[in-house]
Amino acid sequence: MQYWLMKSEPSTWSWDDQLAAGAAGAEWDGVRNYQARNNMRAMAVGDRAFFYHSQKEKAIVGIVEVIAPAHPDSTTEDPRWDCVDVRAVEPLARAVTLDEIRADPRLAEMVLLRNSRLSVQPVSAAEWSVIRGMGGRGA
Repeated sequence: MQYWLMKSEPSTWSWDDQLAAGAAGAEWDGVRNYQARNNMRAMAVGDRAFFYHSQKEKAIVGIVEVIAPAHPDSTTEDPRWDCVDVRAVEPLARAVTLDEIRADPRLAEMVLLRNSRLSVQPVSAAEWSVIRGMGGRGA
């Protein structure tokens, strides 16, 4: 299993929207960055991702699971763009903010801190464990 972080603007698609999609989940659509798209193409069914609220909140708020591999994004006719489908797994017991991530030396190499604009990015197993612990979900 691989781990990821997927960023969304809450005004566009929030954790509450993801929860409301239920077990059927939803497409993680609208990504128009080649590196983020390539990351989605590398995802496998069963991979887990942190759901990150960008803009004002700047915090990891939940965990999603990839339930369908990369496929054409239904929001465009341009064949260059793919997406995956994800479903909510669980909220974090408490949100983990970007400031908290920055302050933890164990997370110093996290892609989020080096390439903050990338909307879909890998997370190492060690980083996954640390952040789950910070969010009250154990390692």
